[in-house]
Amino acid sequence: MQLDQPYVYRSRELREPDWTRLPGWRDVTREQWESVQWQRAHCVKNVRQLRQVLGDLVGEVFYADLERDQAERATMSMLLPPQMLNTVVPDAAPDTDGFYADPVRRYMLPAFSDRRRDWPSHPHASRDSLHEHEMWVAEGLTHRYPTKVLAELLSTCPQYCGHCTRMDLVGNSTPQVDKLKLVLKPVDRFAAHLDYLRANPGVRDVVVSGGDVANLPWPRLEAYVDGLLDVDNVRDIRLATKALMGLPQHWLQDGVREGMARLAGKARDRGVMLAIHTHVNAAQSVTPLVADATRAMLEAGVRDVRNQGVLMRGVNSTTTQLLDLCFALLDGANITPYYFYMCDMIPFSEHWRVSVRHAQHLQHGLLGYLPGFATPRIVCDVPYVGKRWVHQVHEYDEVRGISYWTKNYRTGIEADDDEATRRTYEYYDPIDTLPEEGRAWWLEHGGDHLAEAERRAAASREAARAQAAAPAPV
Repeated sequence: MQLDQPYVYRSRELREPDWTRLPGWRDVTREQWESVQWQRAHCVKNVRQLRQVLGDLVGEVFYADLERDQAERATMSMLLPPQMLNTVVPDAAPDTDGFYADPVRRYMLPAFSDRRRDWPSHPHASRDSLHEHEMWVAEGLTHRYPTKVLAELLSTCPQYCGHCTRMDLVGNSTPQVDKLKLVLKPVDRFAAHLDYLRANPGVRDVVVSGGDVANLPWPRLEAYVDGLLDVDNVRDIRLATKALMGLPQHWLQDGVREGMARLAGKARDRGVMLAIHTHVNAAQSVTPLVADATRAMLEAGVRDVRNQGVLMRGVNSTTTQLLDLCFALLDGANITPYYFYMCDMIPFSEHWRVSVRHAQHLQHGLLGYLPGFATPRIVCDVPYVGKRWVHQVHEYDEVRGISYWTKNYRTGIEADDDEATRRTYEYYDPIDTLPEEGRAWWLEHGGDHLAEAERRAAASREAARAQAAAPAPV
């Protein structure tokens, strides 16, 4: 029986976009395309290189727009592997309008005209919006939740997302942000992580991230995970890599597959769950090579491959876009939809962010179409709190766009704070989404928001300079 439904499911066959439609890759062979060395060597890092790939398919107006954003707004430098750039306007040679409208372009190559002019940054935006750095218990090891830690092994990725929540640490500095630096030698930093885990048996879950673990030489990553597997209290290990989508060629290398099989075998013997978490935001990014890389990891013995996306206007902020993405992941690549995070309150991100109410509507729209185990939760990462399902909001002033949240645990910096589990914590909707009364309130109480954003950027540069000048820890 056919019913008229709000969303109509259709099985879609994955397809690798034809890279030869782009002038700069007209003569690239399949062998070159599937080589991780070729992919890394031909990453697009600046406007000149982008123009070499696209030629005059895209007008100068876009290149100028992108160049201005890099100079005045971008919190991340430009870096796209060919694999990822090839999924922008995947079905045709792009023109200027199509390139501007594309969802992958909107978050990987943000242009100045994308950003809001009235409120480019929220008055409460900050470079480390989740305060992860404050919660370091060793360099690069954040202990925010009672039973789990985040291990930032490195500060680089094969690709840089414009909305990166760790824009204070990850990637090259931009005119807006001088990045903080990891100062310990990797061997010393990793040893400090293991020492902390051995000394804290209440921690059972380690998210291994960065940056992106695909940028860590495999022998070093394998040694680190092998060390985690020797810690008795560690029961869950999750490897975080957007490169499973952005650079699947990395995960298809023989050495990586063989090494992952060794780790998965040891994890299985110890009863530890070893999984991979990737980050896909648009259905068009799921291609046959992504499916091949996922299959390779599952065949190696990884327990699961899951997706954690980020909700962004113009990218995936409709129910149809999210369901198309979830079914592409699940049907096409055997990747389990897991979370969608609301975009964090970093500087110059207001054009991406959605309101809590909109996120709640999206969560409602997803229910009933996907299997229960593959229905992703939409969460708000509340400063000083952590992930909260969007329907867990304690109070919500929709006029001013201020939501109030509670939590049921203390972070490491709240050991002596008796009120930590009793107070409420605030999160803020994008001001342009508010009713007129709310926008007027923020105009009166928000101060000179652009000047404040520039002041915060100057403060971030000063913090980075101070850190660079400080003696390295012993």
